Amino acid sequence: MSDIILETKGLTKHYGGVHALEDADFVLKHGEHVAIMGDNGAGKSTFVRQITGVEQRTRGTVIFDGDEVNFGGPLDAREAGIETVFQTLALADDLNVPDNLFLGREKTMWNWLGPFRRLDYKAMREDTMAGLVKTGVKIPNIRNTIANMSGGQRQCVAIARTATFASKLTIMDEPTAALGVQETAQVENIIRTLKDQGESLILVSHNMRQVFDLVDRIIVFRRGRIVANLNKEDTDGQDVVAYITGAKTGAEYEGAA
Repeated sequence: MSDIILETKGLTKHYGGVHALEDADFVLKHGEHVAIMGDNGAGKSTFVRQITGVEQRTRGTVIFDGDEVNFGGPLDAREAGIETVFQTLALADDLNVPDNLFLGREKTMWNWLGPFRRLDYKAMREDTMAGLVKTGVKIPNIRNTIANMSGGQRQCVAIARTATFASKLTIMDEPTAALGVQETAQVENIIRTLKDQGESLILVSHNMRQVFDLVDRIIVFRRGRIVANLNKEDTDGQDVVAYITGAKTGAEYEGAA
């Protein structure tokens, strides 16, 4: 069995004449936590959208868990084992925690009755609690609607959704961008818990302190290209900023930059 969970080769996305992503070669190992950094418009979120099937790539190859994949949409990626926490969270405000976690993949009972089957609320509540325990998320009352929760609680619910199901890879796109200090600390603790449990994770973040606290490796995007692949222990914040701004270019990427 390969130790690589995700690999992209020549991943490219053009929007007409705009080259948002160009020849991105990327490797993520099982259990590894990798940060993706770069300035606004550098190609970070575009890269995530190609991996998860939100958009269809212009060209390139995505290999997930040993198989080449061509996801037709986010649901295909989710069914393959990729759970994504986007900046928009994609939560339904009028629904409670279990209903949000199982939205689109509800558990049912009496399936032999066809269209007359019922939702299995008990099983969904039990699995929700197991997901919250797995990530260390603390929600006082899971029957509360999302609309009545703080920003931090909402973000934690979105992250817990990734742990409730048998995910092989979690992707978080700026998970703490709109959170306060205490709420950010809670989300970061969840990420550490996922690391302790051997979960693979891609973290898109502008927060330098957060990145150096949480990940093993840092990938820097600039103008749609990967310009640096850095081991956390062998670099520092100034080095990363130099790649982000273009003041420094890795020798292995000079021909493509």
